[in-house]
Amino acid sequence: MTEKRQLPVWQESILLVVTAVVLAVIVKTFFVQAFYIPSESMEPTMQVDDKLLVQKVSYWGGSPDRGDIVVFDDPGGWLGSAEATAPSNVVQKALEVIGLYPSGGHLIKRVVGVGGDTVECCDSAGRLMVNGQPVEEAYLADQAANGEPTFTVEVPDGYLWVQGDNRGNSSDSRYHLGDPGGGFIREDAVVGKAWLRVWPFSRFGFIEHSDAFEGVP
Repeated sequence: MTEKRQLPVWQESILLVVTAVVLAVIVKTFFVQAFYIPSESMEPTMQVDDKLLVQKVSYWGGSPDRGDIVVFDDPGGWLGSAEATAPSNVVQKALEVIGLYPSGGHLIKRVVGVGGDTVECCDSAGRLMVNGQPVEEAYLADQAANGEPTFTVEVPDGYLWVQGDNRGNSSDSRYHLGDPGGGFIREDAVVGKAWLRVWPFSRFGFIEHSDAFEGVP
């Protein structure tokens, strides 16, 4: 019987590295990806420099729901200087490509309106209205800051209306009402859903879905 020829150690090492990189790219493309929080726009839910894993499985066969915290590509001119920060060296860039270094250049907000919804700010109590139903958003940093600016929008099919939990300090859909896109973001611009906070370790844990929109028709 002919003995199976083994690869030299150096070839086996290269093969293992290539396999690991390919698997990492597949995981990043289809399953999870690392991101970080660059600004105060999602406080207190998310803190500056929180490191997150964003999962993509939830949207394989569907679309984001109201209340989801989503990471999405810049629709055009939304990113501030802090949010646009990119990896600073070759190693970080390489790790970002395979999903092992938190990606920058994206935004993270909460979905408050989906295609077909009418979103309005606000009722007499300063609460957001979705399809005529007031929404009790217990996660807001400051309820009083929720009421500015006032607006009424109808979300087109295939688009989302997103806002930060820190309504007094968030360049979200409201801030971009006058832009060519009207402040809406395309559903296909969504990278994934915030899933797990991995750093700081003292706040490690799954990111819970809010039930604030359950009563919205």
